[in-house]
Amino acid sequence: MPKQEKSVGRGMGHGPHLHQKPKNFKKSLKKLFSYLKTFLPVIIIALVLAVGASVLSVIGPKKLSAITGLIEDGLLFGIDTDAVTKVAISLLIIFGVSAIFSFFQQFIMATVANKFAKKLRTNISKKINSIPLGYLDTHSRGDVLSRVTNDVDTVGHSLSQSIGTLISAVTLLFGSLIMMFVTNWIMALTAIASSVIGFALMMLIMAKSQKYFRQRQAELGKVNGHIEEIYSAHNLVKAYNAQEKTSSEFNQLNKQLYKSNKKSEFLSGLMPPLMGFIGNFGYVAICVVGAVLVVNGYIGFEIIIEFMLYVRLFTSPLSQIAQGFNHLQSGVAASERVFEFLEEKNMSSEESCIEYINPTNAKGDIEFVNVHFGYLPEKTIIQDFSCKVKAGQKIAIVGPTGAGKTTLVNLLMKFYDINDGDIVIDGKSIKTLKRSNVHNLFTMVLQDTWLFEGSVRDNICFNRKDISDEQILEVCKVVGIDKFVLSLPHGLNTILDDNNSISAGQKQLLTIARGMISNAPFLILDEATSSVDTRTEELVQKAMDKLTENRTSFIIAHRLSTIKNADKILVLDNGNIVEQGNHKKLLELNGFYANLYNSQFKK
Repeated sequence: MPKQEKSVGRGMGHGPHLHQKPKNFKKSLKKLFSYLKTFLPVIIIALVLAVGASVLSVIGPKKLSAITGLIEDGLLFGIDTDAVTKVAISLLIIFGVSAIFSFFQQFIMATVANKFAKKLRTNISKKINSIPLGYLDTHSRGDVLSRVTNDVDTVGHSLSQSIGTLISAVTLLFGSLIMMFVTNWIMALTAIASSVIGFALMMLIMAKSQKYFRQRQAELGKVNGHIEEIYSAHNLVKAYNAQEKTSSEFNQLNKQLYKSNKKSEFLSGLMPPLMGFIGNFGYVAICVVGAVLVVNGYIGFEIIIEFMLYVRLFTSPLSQIAQGFNHLQSGVAASERVFEFLEEKNMSSEESCIEYINPTNAKGDIEFVNVHFGYLPEKTIIQDFSCKVKAGQKIAIVGPTGAGKTTLVNLLMKFYDINDGDIVIDGKSIKTLKRSNVHNLFTMVLQDTWLFEGSVRDNICFNRKDISDEQILEVCKVVGIDKFVLSLPHGLNTILDDNNSISAGQKQLLTIARGMISNAPFLILDEATSSVDTRTEELVQKAMDKLTENRTSFIIAHRLSTIKNADKILVLDNGNIVEQGNHKKLLELNGFYANLYNSQFKK
């Protein structure tokens, strides 16, 4: 069973998609580390272990050189096995402790990375509940999901693979460099000279590849957005034979992702073989220079062995640094998208919202006072809208598509803040009421059905407690789905998922039952009967009449037959009330409403 969820309609003129701004690697990296402050003590421990492991690795060649010297001397005077054994044992201890340090460093960083990723997901979850509806209206759901899943996973993987590796590699690099100069400065300069070109090329590649890592994450978000959008309406795509068109669009997005991914991976993939070549070149240079020094009696053969190991320790970190920076670049590119979302402006502050209306004691009066609103500052949608609604009245809102009907509901529910004017509920300005309080005052039944994977009971009692099965079945009986619910394999305990075949009308009736189970003083019906057939509509209409008893109700309708008994009908066009009155009065006017009505019922 497809489960769809849309924001309460955008009404008219929602804003354009927001484009990404140019990013700064250093700034983004600094921001990433600032978010890691809470994990700083543990990270420091991991880094100390990484440094310790590297220092011990640097000591190793000196011990190997000592063994080589003992063996070389032993060829002439006899090998001192005790001395060799002692040096070998100390070498094993050094390498063993180094391995243990490396293990715990990696374990700690993996734990920190996963906890940080968990923290990011938690922050994103909280952010989604505080971000303005306008953001979700101007960004595809697939792109938002990509930030929550792919980008957060990339950040976590990057942290576990980059920070410890970089610190260990840098320590190993400088440690081996110091030991080389201590051992022989001529050969040390030879090793450095052979590696300088590697450093230069590595920095050049890093500078070129970062923009492709950013592009890869952005293109991945676009692909996810396209997939989520198309496959959630796959039947519609097939019905319109649009497979070729959507496949072409996907191929274009996939091609862009392929290009950016290829470039980033190609450039980053150049580093390991490049570092390998530099390392091998260093071995050759050391062998040549070392041979000259041995022949001239400046050093012994064991020094060449020691330097061969130091060259490996010196060039290996270059490859590790390159790999670590690859992971870091990918993580920073992903973190930019995550932090961009987390740093979006929240909904307006509610510090001044000190008023409160108890839902159980609400009277039900609402007044729109010279309301002005536009989704974009430069484009006003609702212009100087005023209307008084008395408690218990049934108000129908009609008009052509784009007239501003759903926009009024968005303002009434405080999903958006009005630009000018006021909405007064029971004598209290909506500006002084918290959003949670306003939401508790209203029951909403929307045109777009939303059922989540859960039992029938959970779907009807969504976010409501202490509701008995008898109450649920009574509501189902009023709506007319009691027989349907009881015919399900497990009744109210039946799990609604993709394996259950439920019609659009049955889904809508379940959402209507969800609205009826709530006891809020105000009711909003946004095309609640649009998905049911004519016979079911009559049953639902009776249920709606019962639901609207003693409640101030707002009914958005295109089927004008459903609002004949409304106390007042507001006819909207271009955000303004062009007519208002009851059904009979508006027909007698023979104006805008009469034309709408006659177009539906006169042949």
